[in-house]
Amino acid sequence: MRMRRKRNLEPRMEACGQILLARGKPCRNLKEAAETFRAPVDYGAVFGNDAPVELEVGCGNGGFIAELARRAPEKNYIAVELCTNVVLTAMERIVREEISNVRFLNIPAEILQCYIPPHSIGRIYLNFSTPLPEAGREKQRLTSDRFLAIYKTLLAEGGEIVQKTDSAPFFDYSLRKFRENGFEVRDVTYDLHASEWAAENIVTEYEKNFSEKGMKICRAVAVYRGEREGENAEL
Repeated sequence: MRMRRKRNLEPRMEACGQILLARGKPCRNLKEAAETFRAPVDYGAVFGNDAPVELEVGCGNGGFIAELARRAPEKNYIAVELCTNVVLTAMERIVREEISNVRFLNIPAEILQCYIPPHSIGRIYLNFSTPLPEAGREKQRLTSDRFLAIYKTLLAEGGEIVQKTDSAPFFDYSLRKFRENGFEVRDVTYDLHASEWAAENIVTEYEKNFSEKGMKICRAVAVYRGEREGENAEL
């Protein structure tokens, strides 16, 4: 079922234009865009400082990134969301709550390297990404080989990916893929809310709903320390 287009979508998107860095695809073919198009974000110009930058891929309604930015005003954040209806809700939240250290990309994650400067991100957050268990959709999973190759072009030396999910099979898949792609995996738990990391955890709206239904939340940190891949990750 397709999401109904928000009322006055375009005027509302324009009203949030000061925090929207890019929207849509620079060209129809994603592979061509990933290989040829570059419009790197100038962090100093965008944020007005040289603070460290972190990235959330699939920010949803923006609850996580808003709370994260409040907790760490000394850092800057870029939130990525493909669905325009959804990213609008997140942007309006940030504007309404007057949070100054968050910006947005309304683009497919396949072309992140078109906008994020190489090796400039300290941490990538993957919160409750769609598991896509069907075998034919593996390449679309946000922890598949092709996406991990993209993240490696973005992460600074010793950069991290922090994943949370309610799907244990997807979590097991991700842990395997992290290791196969040269990541060091640490801080692994299959029950985040009962773990030593529970106190620092930001509970998202989805997470609260899952937890109230008795579902356990999985979490891990993957650190990349291996040899860097080329700048053009394969789609």
